[in-house]
Amino acid sequence: MNGLSRRALLGATAGSAIAGLALPGAEAAAPFRNDLPPAWHRFRIGEFEATVLSDGALPLGDPTDSFLGVEAGEIRKMLTDNFLPPGAATLAQNALVLNTGRQLVLFDTGMGDSMGEASRMFGPTTGQLLRNMRAAGIDPAQIDMVIATHAHCDHIWALVDANGNRNFPNAQVAIAEADLRFWTDEANKRGPDFMTAFIDGARKNLAPYRDRMVMVRDGQEVIPGVTAVAAPGHTVGHHCYIISSGDRIVMNTGDLAHHQLLLLRRPGLEFSFDTDPKLSAVTRTRLLDRIARDRYAVLSYHFPWPGLGHVLREGDGYGWLPATINTTLVE
Repeated sequence: MNGLSRRALLGATAGSAIAGLALPGAEAAAPFRNDLPPAWHRFRIGEFEATVLSDGALPLGDPTDSFLGVEAGEIRKMLTDNFLPPGAATLAQNALVLNTGRQLVLFDTGMGDSMGEASRMFGPTTGQLLRNMRAAGIDPAQIDMVIATHAHCDHIWALVDANGNRNFPNAQVAIAEADLRFWTDEANKRGPDFMTAFIDGARKNLAPYRDRMVMVRDGQEVIPGVTAVAAPGHTVGHHCYIISSGDRIVMNTGDLAHHQLLLLRRPGLEFSFDTDPKLSAVTRTRLLDRIARDRYAVLSYHFPWPGLGHVLREGDGYGWLPATINTTLVE
């Protein structure tokens, strides 16, 4: 046995002996942390800098209550076959901050806490956007414009705080006039139970910005490099947004599709929170076909964090190819 191997053997023997000792405090159990790190991801779109911020998980509960149009067993089988829990659907919430070099623009605000208990209707895991924004080095007062894909709770209820003060004091708000009118109209408090809370929340959050509203229009630029694309059905004024810089394009699809499997494989399914489910399915199919054909990169608000990837044709539907987030999506 040479000197090197003898020393290695002696070291291993000594280590084994020490490992067998019960050292003071060695068996103390470390407490579970039960907290999450700040969630933000930064990348480039041509000359623009983009930062995705998480507003936290949005649990929907039993997916057969939200995704309609086929037998419950088929929904559960699709999920099980793809290693997803069949009894619970959880959506991500991926808001985008775009720095064009001239303007700092936030797409959607997350749930916030403006409506108290109603803000927590989907559980305590939402409402993380402002915390994650600050962790990413962005001051809410720096936001020049908030572009709302639509006026649902998880997209605009962080425009103000619980006292009705603007969370983005220097921002304009860009939204479709159809959504502004619909979701601030008391007469629309009918139908599903959630309608009353949604309308009360939209009124509270949009009112403080009424003197600084920008109405978006299909096919027109909201700011240079950001073009509105009408996508009605989920709400009357729901819009997607094409972000273009140089030869790079990303479509922010908002709530065009809420689930990366169910509503891509079966784009004709209906979603229970759609204002017009049948129109929503038609719009979804039309735009998914365009996205796949033109090979746009995609940011989806509700697909798994951070919601970046590509849509491709897959049989009679579509598939989702997520981006690897330790690489740049579009450079």
